[in-house]
Amino acid sequence: MTATRVLITTDYLRPGDEVDEFLRLSGLETVHLPMVGRRDPEQLVAALAGIDAALVANEPLTADVLARAPRLRVIVRTGVGYDSVDVAAAARLGISVSNLPGINANAVAEYTMGLLLAGARRLVQSAHGVAQGAWPREDGRELRGSTLGLIGYGASARAVVPLARAFGMSVVCSTNVPARLRSDPLVGFADLPELLAVADYVSVHTALTERTRGLLGESAFKRMKPTALLVNTARGPIVDEDALVAAVRAGQIAGAALDVVGEEPLPLGSPLRGVDGIVVYSHMAGQTAEARAAAGRRGAEELVAALEGRAQFPVN
Repeated sequence: MTATRVLITTDYLRPGDEVDEFLRLSGLETVHLPMVGRRDPEQLVAALAGIDAALVANEPLTADVLARAPRLRVIVRTGVGYDSVDVAAAARLGISVSNLPGINANAVAEYTMGLLLAGARRLVQSAHGVAQGAWPREDGRELRGSTLGLIGYGASARAVVPLARAFGMSVVCSTNVPARLRSDPLVGFADLPELLAVADYVSVHTALTERTRGLLGESAFKRMKPTALLVNTARGPIVDEDALVAAVRAGQIAGAALDVVGEEPLPLGSPLRGVDGIVVYSHMAGQTAEARAAAGRRGAEELVAALEGRAQFPVN
């Protein structure tokens, strides 16, 4: 009988680790091909040859790639976002797709506060100036007494709320979550235009969909305060990067801290480079030792469950 083969592309999962052992004890054969940099479609097709299930990072699993993986039955993303997978095509092909909702919420929330502090006090610019031989002494701003606007009300946004409140911030949120689920008395809810107008800091925590692609563009930045800082730990394409650069250079908003961008790694020719007030980080919001360990364990458990027809977190 042919063994059930599992492809693992998440780069922090290794042969012989806890996840590998769990999958092998479950009777599965594991194949490790860590995703480092980019793979073209043909490389992905080759990697999926003879594979029944995949535990994946942000591999672009398009309709064409999936159609050329005839044995594939299960895909599990070791994270929350799953926009890299064509879930509709997977459904048509009978492939179960799962994510891990809330798996890195605490990590993302703490990181968000770090970006807020770094932006408010211009810590990156200060350290860079010292490294260049200068001694910057520019005034920063305090978080206390300011308003944080959260776009989205998922697990990471909800985890930000008590941290922001501990810093003395008021919190307003824009979300499509039904009113009956908006039970937090520490959060004010508003539509997006109102949020943009009142927030001193705007933090993005919504999923990338056709509705949210380019959500923050020229018209959005015109609504924001000239002193406002944008933080994005969700997905790059939610922000129109050309419009953001123009807004920061024109003084429509003060700046942005971006953990995610439209093309990763950030191209050398990106317009985001060299703009005072815009700091780009390397998609690390959810990358803590604790979150990675939890994602690996839960991802492996979800993969085994999905193979047995009892997926807990299916998205299609």
